[in-house]
Parts: sequence; C-alpha cells; structure tokens
Amino acid sequence: MTDSSKLILLVEDDPDHELLTIRALKKSNIANEVRVARDGEEAIALLCGENPIPQVVLLDLKLPKIDGLEVLRRIRECTSTQLLPVVVLTSSDEERDMVRSYQLGVNSYIRKPVNFSDFAEATRQLGMYWLVLNECPPQN
Repeated sequence: MTDSSKLILLVEDDPDHELLTIRALKKSNIANEVRVARDGEEAIALLCGENPIPQVVLLDLKLPKIDGLEVLRRIRECTSTQLLPVVVLTSSDEERDMVRSYQLGVNSYIRKPVNFSDFAEATRQLGMYWLVLNECPPQN
C-alpha cells in the first residue's frame, strides 16, 4: 500500500504499545520500515545523527531520560528536522500536554484508544493520512 522507503520513527518506551502499533500498521498493509526509539535520548540521537530522516515521527510523551515534549522542542530547533511531521501518540489525557505539544509545533495529537480494535483503526487512519495522503516538504 505504501512506499517502504518512507521510514516511520516510533518513539515509545512501552513494549506492549510498541508491538500494538507495529501490529496495527502491518494489519493495515502499511509496509514502511518502522524504526523504534525507546527513550527520548535515543530518538534525538536517531534524528540528529547520520540516519535517514523519517517520513513521520510517532511520539509518546511519557519517556525515560528525555520526555517527549523536550524531544519535540529539539526536533523543531534543528534545521534538518524542523518541518518533519510529528504526531504525538500518547495515553496522556492532560490538557496541558496537548496545549504544550501544539505550542511546540506538533502536527497532530492523538490519544491512544484503550481497546485494540479502536487502537488498530486509529493507527490505520494515521498511517493512511501521514504516509499516503499527506505531502511532506522536501528534506534538506
């Protein structure tokens, strides 16, 4: 369904949420490579190193080492990633997290649905939009 050269960076410290997200993407026939960063420090290293820039970042907020809001701030500060689509995918229901995410330039804020079928459907729609329909600016 999608171009497998379009990398997805999943920033998620919960192994169960990681597996559910990858499973839901595959179930939706989204064949893109998913690279996983399990904490904020690893995410920043992947994004600021010599690695390819992903098509989209799926970012949890509650992360060890460096939290998701700080990761987002650093993504927007860096010239090579400042236009990169970032989707916060979190279980946080705190309004201040949502407001702060938008202040820092997030493209979308999605609360993770609790049951798997709702989560799978949200992930399918997310993948279809960000990997198929959305047109990203050229990478530097």
